[in-house]
Amino acid sequence: MIRFEHLTKSFRMHGERKLVIDDLTLELPKGKSLALLGRNGAGKSTLLQMIAGTLDPDSGRIVSDGTISWPVGFGGSFHRELTGAQNIRFIARIYGVDTDGLLEFVEDFAEIGRHFHEPVHSYSSGMRARLTFGASMGIHFDTYLVDEVTAVGDARFKRKSRAVFRERMKTSDAILVSHEMSQVRQFCDAGLVLENGQLTYFEDLEQAIELHQELMA
Repeated sequence: MIRFEHLTKSFRMHGERKLVIDDLTLELPKGKSLALLGRNGAGKSTLLQMIAGTLDPDSGRIVSDGTISWPVGFGGSFHRELTGAQNIRFIARIYGVDTDGLLEFVEDFAEIGRHFHEPVHSYSSGMRARLTFGASMGIHFDTYLVDEVTAVGDARFKRKSRAVFRERMKTSDAILVSHEMSQVRQFCDAGLVLENGQLTYFEDLEQAIELHQELMA
């Protein structure tokens, strides 16, 4: 369960206040993989960061009764001066999981070769995404937050990413941001649409997609 209680978030842009989340109160159900849909700039990534606890709201709070991943695909997840391997060791200690096991999983999954032992600031955006996705999939979370990351890499790597993500969804929930409706339909069974600072839940995924496409048009 994830519950938003009078959640508000805004940013200062060009001297004006832009309201991204507007006094949002909503409870998300357990046992669902949710598509988070909305226009570019609607605040989807901002909302994911607040759910993960990496970004504070202006007011209100988010309540959860389970473990939540960091936003997979968000480049700020790792310390840029540390190597990929050092970051993974740090994460293993933070989350109390087996260090050697997580290192082995991520190094094998990410397929970035010698770069695994080089500083993250030297990585391409694709390599960072592979590292963050591998680290997240290597740890069991009750809810995974995923921001477009299964689109990273060549066709073979995409297939591998989707296979491991599908396996995690057998025992966990997810909130997935994607602009690919085929991917949304593949992984999600309900939807959320973010528009004008408000989040609307749809039990019927197709209704969420229909509204999203109307807004995009």
